[in-house]
Amino acid sequence: MTEDTAKSTSDDPVWMTSAMLKAYSHPLRRQMIRLFSRREFLRAADIATELGVPANSASFHLRALADAGLIEEAPDKARDRRDRVWTGHKGALNVGGPESPVADEALGSAVIAALVEDHQDLIRRVIAWTPEYVAGRTREVHAAFTQRTIRLTESEFDDVMVKINDILSAADDAHDSTDPEGRYWQMDLVAADDTI
Repeated sequence: MTEDTAKSTSDDPVWMTSAMLKAYSHPLRRQMIRLFSRREFLRAADIATELGVPANSASFHLRALADAGLIEEAPDKARDRRDRVWTGHKGALNVGGPESPVADEALGSAVIAALVEDHQDLIRRVIAWTPEYVAGRTREVHAAFTQRTIRLTESEFDDVMVKINDILSAADDAHDSTDPEGRYWQMDLVAADDTI
């Protein structure tokens, strides 16, 4: 299970430690990580404004994310010695699996449950917007829903997932960040085979 995250120096997937899982299990911290994918560098004041939380709360949660290794300080972006600027990891965060099982299974399961709740929120937003589009009241595209069933081996499925991630990374790298038409798109890819 992976969660795509914010920009930093590495595109390599990261297997989450117990400290990362614990930090990531908090809903505000997940919102903050998603905010890093929209804005490469952030201060506590930026997060407070964007998410409507007190600046001291944003600072507290930034420190928790940094202590867990989910974000890092970017001192070269600071205005002075007191200015704290942060950046996130670019690439996928992997919750666990056979290559790197989670040390705390209950915590890993709690993070997966939280990610499912985030996904359900996305689905609710898509459902709320869809009547406007299908009834022709708007031509603007704000969401998409595609469902397809294909037969693959596990190895073929893994290869498809790598290719999808590569395509998304290439599109992100190719995007002109100064283009005023650019919007942020949250993409949740969900797949399950017929055995579960």
